Amino acid sequence: MKIIATDISDLMIIQPNVFEDSRGYFYESYSKLVFEKNGIIADFVQDNQSLSQKGVLRGLHFQNPPFAQGKLVRAIKGAILDVAVDIRKSSVTYGRHFNIILNETNKTMLWIPPGFAHGFLTLEDNTIFSYKCSNIYNKSSEDCILWNDTSLSIKWEIDDPILSEKDKTGKLFKDFKSMF
Repeated sequence: MKIIATDISDLMIIQPNVFEDSRGYFYESYSKLVFEKNGIIADFVQDNQSLSQKGVLRGLHFQNPPFAQGKLVRAIKGAILDVAVDIRKSSVTYGRHFNIILNETNKTMLWIPPGFAHGFLTLEDNTIFSYKCSNIYNKSSEDCILWNDTSLSIKWEIDDPILSEKDKTGKLFKDFKSMF
């Protein structure tokens, strides 16, 4: 397993060692030992999975403390454009985002620590997205930043995504008050 630092502190790309042959493939998608050796300390307490059609955009979501979540995300089937926005006030990269294509072919994962808003755009029909969470879901702690806030300069490459009501009414970044 290869863990690669991004240009945003604590946000890590994880590329597993994939063993393929005529039968299929095998890879280790999580190793507490490897993660901890690379500075990723997380006690995962919940696994989530979603199915989305092409053009569905979910995000930019996060949970405020004390229910802040770190997430280990990946596409099991299909493909997504995954985006993480740094919302840690003391971070030199506050307000910056990172994006990456995660798909069933590259099997790449992304570690998103607490203090990031997260969203993704589904690039293929019947995409299955999976994420391990370091804290339980708490509805009263959830929040959402508007996915297309121009001040974030995220290039989603879509004009009219399929959105939930919550995602249509997210906060503008300038009006958002970070608790991180």
